[in-house]
Amino acid sequence: MDNKRIVETVNESMQRVIDEEIAGLTFTKNFRSATAEEWYIFLSNYQEPTSGGAVGKVIVHYNLYGNRDIFINTTVIYDDPKLYQPDVHPLVYAVSDEIVNRLVGYADTLLSVHAGDNSYQAEYKQ
Repeated sequence: MDNKRIVETVNESMQRVIDEEIAGLTFTKNFRSATAEEWYIFLSNYQEPTSGGAVGKVIVHYNLYGNRDIFINTTVIYDDPKLYQPDVHPLVYAVSDEIVNRLVGYADTLLSVHAGDNSYQAEYKQ
């Protein structure tokens, strides 16, 4: 493979920030029903600006029918405006990806991330 074709999309400085935030990523379950879970997200250097608490929340909505062709709907909502800045999009993406891996695993998932200008939607298919 031609090494000239490999493009590094995350610089070393941002990669260090990503690694630090993922290492400090924790969750607290807030609510669970038969069809959904709600988790608070905590990061080392980000928080909700008014209370200083959780940086956001994750809502995982499960399918009760057992049909493996239906996706799990997962929504991540970030409350810290510092995560809305375009220069931290790689961080938002990496943390959201890690959240899906930890909370949903390898299930087919439709992800919706709400983070100001860094909002996006993705599909995780097994």
